[in-house]
Amino acid sequence: MPKLPRISSVRDLRYGQDPVLDAWLLHFMTENNIEPTVNPGENAQVEQLRFMVDLDDDQVFVPCSDAMFENLLHTRLTSALRLEYREKWRQLVHLVHVNITDRYTRRKIFSLSRHKIQGVLHAPFLIPSRFLKQLVTIFMAMSGVHDPQRAEKRQANKRAQEFMSSPTMNQCLYTCPDSTMGCLSIKDLRWQLDLLELARLCRLSLRPEIWETPDQVRSNPSFFDHVCTPWPEFSQTMTQVMGPDSSFRQLKILYLPDRSGEIIFDLRFIRVLMRLGHKVILALKEGYSLDNPVFWDVEHDKSLEIALSDAFFVENSRMTKNDLLKAQRENSLLVISDGTRERLNLWRTSVTFARAWKEADLIIAKGYPHHRRLIQNSHQFTRDILCLYRDDVGQDQIIFKKKSSRVTKITEFQIRVQADSIINRMRAARSDGKQVMFYSAIIGSIPGQTQVALKVVSTFVDNLRSRHANLMVINPAEHFVQGMDGDDLMYMWERVQRSGFIDVWRFQSVSDIEESFELLGEVVPAEWHGKDSTFSTGCTKEMHIALDMQKKHPEMQIIGPDPRRFFRRMEYGVGKYFDARITDKDRSL
Repeated sequence: MPKLPRISSVRDLRYGQDPVLDAWLLHFMTENNIEPTVNPGENAQVEQLRFMVDLDDDQVFVPCSDAMFENLLHTRLTSALRLEYREKWRQLVHLVHVNITDRYTRRKIFSLSRHKIQGVLHAPFLIPSRFLKQLVTIFMAMSGVHDPQRAEKRQANKRAQEFMSSPTMNQCLYTCPDSTMGCLSIKDLRWQLDLLELARLCRLSLRPEIWETPDQVRSNPSFFDHVCTPWPEFSQTMTQVMGPDSSFRQLKILYLPDRSGEIIFDLRFIRVLMRLGHKVILALKEGYSLDNPVFWDVEHDKSLEIALSDAFFVENSRMTKNDLLKAQRENSLLVISDGTRERLNLWRTSVTFARAWKEADLIIAKGYPHHRRLIQNSHQFTRDILCLYRDDVGQDQIIFKKKSSRVTKITEFQIRVQADSIINRMRAARSDGKQVMFYSAIIGSIPGQTQVALKVVSTFVDNLRSRHANLMVINPAEHFVQGMDGDDLMYMWERVQRSGFIDVWRFQSVSDIEESFELLGEVVPAEWHGKDSTFSTGCTKEMHIALDMQKKHPEMQIIGPDPRRFFRRMEYGVGKYFDARITDKDRSL
């Protein structure tokens, strides 16, 4: 086999530098079924992935730690990799023995699973968590058991809830510290008390013995001392992230829990964050994933039902930016599914999860598996990450990873300010007796033609302005803000478009494009033949808005292609400046 180049970290992976590495990467991505071009129905497109990971155009994202990728890179069965695969096999064996009584079914599951494990041992390409998902899928398909640990998880949550109302919990959480905390003001004292509560709740959440062996906890005199031991690293990091002397504001937090039982304490931790003024989105699993909490568990688990009684559950896996922000404004706690049945895999997460990540200021991730995927992975992410876990020697750890320095977060406030400045200009034009025209056109719907599209639109709008008196034309190409993606722009323009100040809404036609190239003194390029605004999913969304606004303002004129021609495209691409092609099911008018 040709020799692969030396790779020091997953962040160094690039296509186009070595043909042997390109081939290996494509094989690796397809074997793990995370290549979007091969399976676009299940895997996120790169544009969606960039909501979460800072990637160059030729860069490859691998959803595992650097150490795990190093084990997989040379297709050698290292001792570490063998132990990982063996652990996944043991987990399957446990599930089968506990849940399957029929000997025939049990043997069939084991026989098929052995074929799978022999394959990965012979050619270890599979990320262990992806291998486990394969085994669990085989188990579920052949056994008919959709949640083999439902009773076990319900018991863990029940025991955690019982501990919550016990005297031991009150002693751990509310006993005053021996020190005076060195506070200089009431504001500092209030923050120190909040810190103390957060630290103790976090430490309690990292003690699985509470829900695994509750009798031992009650009889262990040192348990209280361990929970209440000062945790200076926690205090320092939390103060840096959200303390009163930081750039303190209302944070939007995406919270990634780890295990059942633990989540009961996580929710108490979240309540403290909400009391401090922060908004939280809790991301659960879409379906069975060992002992991880699942979005639908609340239907079968009284403890979770009580703990999440005032949360707003979002069942839409493709929530728009507008709907997500609206839901967050109206609710302090949202619950979403991450769209997966496995350890955090950003290639497989849902559109709603990706947008929740993008709109967050901070990601709080619980548990060592998240530490491996987010901290021990050298990729730079688009948001600050706070990881809380217990290490191999039983020490509580808090790790903070700053977002990529190349990423600028465009906030909802900034977008609204930009939109409102345009609305104010429209209002002023109306006051001066002018009509307001909005021009919807192809900007980024043809791959590689964005700059040409900007020139085409601006040329046509300039000509319109020169030929019409008392007309203000809104040209979207003139209001691009560096750092905005397609989601941000659509959110901004919808606010402008629903202002009620548009008199004429013009949609780009084929003749508009031909006239633009004529004004430029150029022939129409092949990529632009027959194109008009119906080719754009962004313009399709805008036509829906235009028709909706025309019902409220019947005097508004809509000029351009017949609205029925737009509705081949039902939604715009996630984070894209160009559109996906129309699928067969959408071809009919």
